[in-house]
Amino acid sequence: MRINKFFVFIFQFVTIGLAAAFVILYLYPEFKSDVEQEKHIIEVKEAPLANNIAPSFSTTSYADAVEKAAPAVVNIFTQKLVTERVHPLMEDPLFRHFFGDNQGSPRQRLESSLGSGVIISPKGYILTNNHVIEAADEIEVALRDGRTAAARIVGTDPETDLAILKIELGELQPITLGHSLQLRVGDVVLAIGNPFGVGQTVTSGIVSATGRNMLGINTFENFIQTDAAINPGNSGGALITANGNLIGINTAIFSRSGGSQGIGFAIPIDLARDVMQQIIEHGEVIRGWLGVAIQNITKDLAQSFALESLDGVIISNIIRNGPADQAGLTRGDVITHINAQAVKDVRAALTLISQARPGTTVKISGIRQGKKFDVDVTVMQRPKQES
Repeated sequence: MRINKFFVFIFQFVTIGLAAAFVILYLYPEFKSDVEQEKHIIEVKEAPLANNIAPSFSTTSYADAVEKAAPAVVNIFTQKLVTERVHPLMEDPLFRHFFGDNQGSPRQRLESSLGSGVIISPKGYILTNNHVIEAADEIEVALRDGRTAAARIVGTDPETDLAILKIELGELQPITLGHSLQLRVGDVVLAIGNPFGVGQTVTSGIVSATGRNMLGINTFENFIQTDAAINPGNSGGALITANGNLIGINTAIFSRSGGSQGIGFAIPIDLARDVMQQIIEHGEVIRGWLGVAIQNITKDLAQSFALESLDGVIISNIIRNGPADQAGLTRGDVITHINAQAVKDVRAALTLISQARPGTTVKISGIRQGKKFDVDVTVMQRPKQES
């Protein structure tokens, strides 16, 4: 009897407990949610809190950035006198007898073009592309505030496609220079220029890539690639950050139709800064020169020269009596280091060579016929390239 009473007690206790639990879950469903959530906790990888905090405001407009930079972006109009070639038939005496002697006279016409530029100094210095003002006889600059002025060429650098102009006007608002080395793929950028001559225009996009080279556009290439719309007339204009700082000079587009395809290229301001300083100080850019033609190492070349790595460059041609020739370098030599700095490709080699001051000695390390070698070369000034 005592055992039966014990089981009855247990049954009644459990029944009351279940009933109480049902009432509690019915009246307070959040307890049920807490229980279920506890069963579904899993480990996840989260970004550090410092990088995961949303800004206190949302960027819905870049008007402040544009207002900061746009007054420094100018339109550039150029004119040059072009002499048209005379058709060979015009030089034929019989043809001239029937159609007149004046048919054989050369004809001249004015050819106009347009581009953009950026004011970099209150003294009136303007940074633009060399191809914008190349061979121009007259250059006129139009500011955003409606003022215009004739510009003179301070100097050009065809190998980076940069040029410096100067205008004589007061109350100029120069742009703020940024640091292109801090750019990351995905950063927001804005392009400001004068596409198709319609007037100052702003387009937006992101940094698609950095360090683009081997495009065959310039000798020294280190382009910022962007999908901000860049069209004819934008050349020489500004590529700015969302803060309104200049980080590139818009230079070229990749296009099958002549219009924007979402692949534009800009010269980084860190490269342009050195060029413009040298042009303003010396009227030209002074670079080191070895007198060699070099090329990257492909898998086939590495196999042919029994090389263990694709790093380095191969001398494919050498100028007689040039610095490299006088130092004993020859075709087929593989350059792996310049002044103890590793050379990965042509771009790296050109950069290291051009940075060496003429008259100084650089140490070239490499491989010749499977054996390592070291040689000292006295650098000369790179010959000026014609526009």
